[in-house]
Amino acid sequence: MTQQQLEKYLWGAATQLRGTIDAGDYKQYIFPLLFFKRICDVYDEEFEVALKESDGDLEYASFAEHHHFQVPKDAHWNDVRETTVNVGLALQNAMREIEKANPDTLYGIFGDASWTNKNRLSDETLTNLIEHYSQHKLSLSNIPDDKLGNAYEYLIKEFADDSGHTAAEFYTNRTVVKLMTMIMDPQAGESVYDPTCGSGGLLLNCALHLKEEGKEYRTLKLYGQEINLITSAIARMNMFMHGIEEFSIVRGDTLARPAFLHNDELKTFNVILSNPPYSIKAWDRKSFESDPYGRNLWGVPPQSCADYAFQQHIQKSLDLENGRSISLWPHGVLFRDAEAGMRRKMIEDDLVECVIGLGPNLFYNSPMEACLLITKTNKPVDKKGKILFINAVEEVKQEKTIGFLEEKHINKIFDAHQKFKSQEHFAALVKIEDVLANNANMAISLYVQPEKSKKNRVLPFETAYENWNDAGKKLKSSMNELFEILES
Repeated sequence: MTQQQLEKYLWGAATQLRGTIDAGDYKQYIFPLLFFKRICDVYDEEFEVALKESDGDLEYASFAEHHHFQVPKDAHWNDVRETTVNVGLALQNAMREIEKANPDTLYGIFGDASWTNKNRLSDETLTNLIEHYSQHKLSLSNIPDDKLGNAYEYLIKEFADDSGHTAAEFYTNRTVVKLMTMIMDPQAGESVYDPTCGSGGLLLNCALHLKEEGKEYRTLKLYGQEINLITSAIARMNMFMHGIEEFSIVRGDTLARPAFLHNDELKTFNVILSNPPYSIKAWDRKSFESDPYGRNLWGVPPQSCADYAFQQHIQKSLDLENGRSISLWPHGVLFRDAEAGMRRKMIEDDLVECVIGLGPNLFYNSPMEACLLITKTNKPVDKKGKILFINAVEEVKQEKTIGFLEEKHINKIFDAHQKFKSQEHFAALVKIEDVLANNANMAISLYVQPEKSKKNRVLPFETAYENWNDAGKKLKSSMNELFEILES
């Protein structure tokens, strides 16, 4: 099959679910089913190879060392395919047996979908799905890792397009992911971490980035944490589908229970890439006030917005020698008054290397403009005491309700970051004293305006509201000062 044929074939299973379950739930059934089929087909392929090597020795061909994963007796795809009644129960049992047979690598990887709920998925629907995937062998010789991995990423994108409000929690715009990876430039042997990893796109792209450059990507140490069960399972499947086996992705709440510790302290990493959930209100602010891991470096964020809780977690998780991070945020993190004190301390500590303003619609299901906040624990001498502001809000291609970066946009932004100097209408290199004098306001438009006038440009509602709200607070503050002067 060509790449396009493979993608059409894999997506064809999802089309069979239309009208039976909500589109946002497709992924919790389709991905485990696809992974189950892949595991069984690869197992069969490896079994045949071992059988030839041993002149037909069945016991030898079954040895664990000949297989990526073990598939127990009666838990094979073909066993489920032969089932005609209670198909969901057979599927569920087979998946659980495979997880038990591979506890170190596959435990919990199939998620917790309600396979036995016949009101959602009848025996007929499941049989049709199984027959659909039974049309082709998903063995390594038939569908190599690269091809299946690309098709898997295609499915993730399609589910994001199709799933409405749930898309943002497991999908980050892949053109932005590419830019973020290029800027971080992870190297062989380094550790890479994503504290809110979604479907694993940022972590995966780091490995693929090295692979494309012909460098040793298998020594990259990948770590991720994701609060949503099915999304964390999808992330793990994503790694395996791409042939990446050295990784650790854990399900859990990063702010409440960080998964990666060393000697009772946060484990530190060379590179952190993240697209945290923005402006969440349901988080344990009280515990953060006395955080046992010392993540309240710059203060405690307001209950209404945990953005700087995530940013401080990121900073605390960076290697002190060469730690570097890049995070995708709405522009509000750059100028909101409620976070000014924390932002000031971050700038005073000379941790901010670069701020990149991106255009609207790069967040899924949100017209907000995005920005990239880049920090380093140990900035090079020539970058100390300075912050580079890049105004790339015009460097975006709009397609319906989604924005994306074309190759020319990525290269222009990346080159500006690498040069680390002012460019008229595009980049400004600013001393941190000047930023602090602006009340630690890092709103990019304060430092650099694009050549195309913004006067006639309509801002997304959320960005305009934040700007209006911020201006209102400043006006109120100025009025209070004026009244105090008049009264005195």
